[in-house]
Amino acid sequence: MQWSDALGKAHLRYPGTPRIVSLVPSLTELLVALGLAECLVGRTGFCIHPRAVVRRIPKLGGTKGFDRGKLRALRPSHVIVNIDENRRDEVDALAEFVPHLIVTHPLAARDNLDLYRLLGGVFDRQEQAAALCAEFEREWAALAALADTLPRQPVLYLIWRDPWLSVARDTYISRMLAAAGWDTLPPASPLRYPPVELPAVAGEAEIVFLSTEPYPFRERHLRQLQEQLPATRCTLIDGEMVSWYGSRAVAGLAYLRQLRSRLAESAGN
Repeated sequence: MQWSDALGKAHLRYPGTPRIVSLVPSLTELLVALGLAECLVGRTGFCIHPRAVVRRIPKLGGTKGFDRGKLRALRPSHVIVNIDENRRDEVDALAEFVPHLIVTHPLAARDNLDLYRLLGGVFDRQEQAAALCAEFEREWAALAALADTLPRQPVLYLIWRDPWLSVARDTYISRMLAAAGWDTLPPASPLRYPPVELPAVAGEAEIVFLSTEPYPFRERHLRQLQEQLPATRCTLIDGEMVSWYGSRAVAGLAYLRQLRSRLAESAGN
């Protein structure tokens, strides 16, 4: 049996014990969830979950500008990369000495199911992958059931300041929020992370979310923004729960269900 990655490249089940380098933080977490911690021989400095497990795995730098020499010395059988998070030229250079490059590019929440099956199949962890798929489907159904009882809301999801940056609707983040019944602003953009003008765009939103990553928005930022936008509801949102795909998506769906329910109750919906 074979499985295809984001580029359509077919991958067979690996017959031996793999030596895996993950250059994608959320996929490092997924590989651990699939029971592959002992096969991970390299990671980026941003691969921080689960902390107790990854601290023993050598760091190679960032998702961009990683140390290719150190990576090569690890003699990986597989390197896991992502179209958005890694630079193509750096990934292409790995093909010179890495036997298997697995390219990922989840764009919507349900793309996680194929991601689980791909990595679970290649590394002979199909039972663990099937369990993750079942957990995902349960949380997806629970979120959908809640969202169906509430009106859809336009929201502004801010990931950066100076300038203020939001997310376009073709991003994974926006599609995760859409599953909870939240439609991000602006409704159309040629940029995946468009700059927005406050308070104009915020005036169209029922809720403005300040994400805790990539910009580390905290309570003081929330207070400042709420003062700037007194007529609009502003709240912090856990960026990892919304933007990290892989095994984190299961918890992310549950988090969004709880957040949507809490905000609806406090608003009297």
